[in-house]
Amino acid sequence: MAQFVQFTLQRAAMAIVTLLMVSLIVFTLMELVPGTCAERYLAFKNTQGSQITLADIEAEKKRLGLDRPFLVRWGSWVESVFVEGEFGDSCILRLNINQLLADKFWISLAICLVALFASYLIAIPVGIISASSKSALTNNSLRFVSYLGLALPNFLLALIIMLFSTVMFGDSLTGLFSKEFRDAAWSWPKFLDFLKHAWLPIFILGWSATAFALQTVRALMLDEIGKLYVTAASARGITGRRLLWRYPARHALGPVINSLGFDLNRIFNELPVVALILTLTEAGALLIEALARSNDQQLAGAIIFLLTASIVFLNFVTDILLALMDPRVRRGLMG
Repeated sequence: MAQFVQFTLQRAAMAIVTLLMVSLIVFTLMELVPGTCAERYLAFKNTQGSQITLADIEAEKKRLGLDRPFLVRWGSWVESVFVEGEFGDSCILRLNINQLLADKFWISLAICLVALFASYLIAIPVGIISASSKSALTNNSLRFVSYLGLALPNFLLALIIMLFSTVMFGDSLTGLFSKEFRDAAWSWPKFLDFLKHAWLPIFILGWSATAFALQTVRALMLDEIGKLYVTAASARGITGRRLLWRYPARHALGPVINSLGFDLNRIFNELPVVALILTLTEAGALLIEALARSNDQQLAGAIIFLLTASIVFLNFVTDILLALMDPRVRRGLMG
């Protein structure tokens, strides 16, 4: 037990070190963008008709603390994020980033997590059936569906569904809320309205994720089913579902669980494009706005860091789950 606690603490320490390294990378990328935050903001103000001088730029740099050394500014940013949970103000919008992302990031994360776990709920049993079934029709049908999921891009699937819905029902299925709930405070009716709209991005993001996970589970199961320990268990009279779940599935699912963080990152990478097509108002759309249109690196950096922190936390949880689930890992930790 002491070894397991030590393992958990080591993984937690590694997660914190990883977040510190990510914070340095994100902050460095924010600094490498041409022009400081003060210059970009004042240039934006200049496009609005304000007359900006060099003295205004220098005063703004001093106000924002941009005259301090790089490591000092990074340390202040890290302290603000890790200790206070504050990301400061948006460079262009001049609004508090925490307020900008208050609901948007959690909505995005919830959509991605639901899509991820729904894809695994489908892919794991279907992948096991596909690997163990002797039916050519079943295998070929499941293989065709999984190949179609990998070949058909998410944005194209979104356009197909929107076109079909518009032609057949006169509704494009865009947005996450109806007009009456868009700016309203959260309530049970608003939550139900959100569920009515959120199924579409969840389905689209889960489409390719399910196909990818299905292929992975099937390949791992086929590799495990042919091993000697499964043959020996079958010779001892263990058959059917008991054999599958007790032996090959138990060992094959370890790498699948360990890839949850990677799959979450892949799903979130697809979210901004889907968000633009479906006109979603969440962090994916806000990230595209910050990177491609307003060049607001402070806002983009906050979204990227929050996503990375979510992935690191998920990896930490999956490491613990893998240690509890896999008897080989558990014996190595607990003796």
